Amino acid sequence: MFISCTDIQVVSTFKNGVGTIEIEARPGRPFSVRNEGLIAKVRKRIQEERCVTMRKMADEFGVNRETIRQILVEDMGKKKVAPRIVPHAMSDDQRHERFQYVKDIIKTARRNKNFLKFIVAEYETWCFRYDPTTKHQSAEWKPPASPKGNKVRLQMSKVKKKLVCLYDSKGIIHHEFVTGSFYLSVLERLWKRFRRVRPEYSAPGSWFLFHDNAPVHRAVAVQEFLARKQVYVLHHPP
Repeated sequence: MFISCTDIQVVSTFKNGVGTIEIEARPGRPFSVRNEGLIAKVRKRIQEERCVTMRKMADEFGVNRETIRQILVEDMGKKKVAPRIVPHAMSDDQRHERFQYVKDIIKTARRNKNFLKFIVAEYETWCFRYDPTTKHQSAEWKPPASPKGNKVRLQMSKVKKKLVCLYDSKGIIHHEFVTGSFYLSVLERLWKRFRRVRPEYSAPGSWFLFHDNAPVHRAVAVQEFLARKQVYVLHHPP
């Protein structure tokens, strides 16, 4: 006759004076590590360090990673959001400087209603000898059985020229291609061209130059030329 381990346990239970083999009810709820105390610890931890990982908190509190995830998502309603990539960020000083520049422009525009019509803006861009075609631009219409072609990854042309363009509300005044930072010579040719295309700019202080704060624009020779010609330069906000 085969005797199971369960039968042996029942016999041992009766020998110890227990008259029933029913499972006794346990008082209270089952123990769980996911309690208010742990939730408070997790809340305090993410307030101290927003970028802390679930793995790191699990190791610190001695629980598994799934428990931390349930606390963050289900109990606290949190989700991890990656920051948005932006080209650059301004400091507090740059924001204050930008605010002052905008106030100056607004004051000038209120004093002179035609202020915006007499701003000569300058723009620069690099022009490459060729631009490689993208994968989408190289797509071709082919039958289903036709094999897919190959495309060599090309880099942008290293041969380039800088295009300098100066314009106002009426259109382009002067533009030219330069191979280096010859900004002073560009301004000198612009000054000569004013006599033909914008005779109203011949009087000192009759127009405003707006260009960015590139090093070539802040050169001493350029500043002296603008001061000698009595050209009012608008500050470029950061």
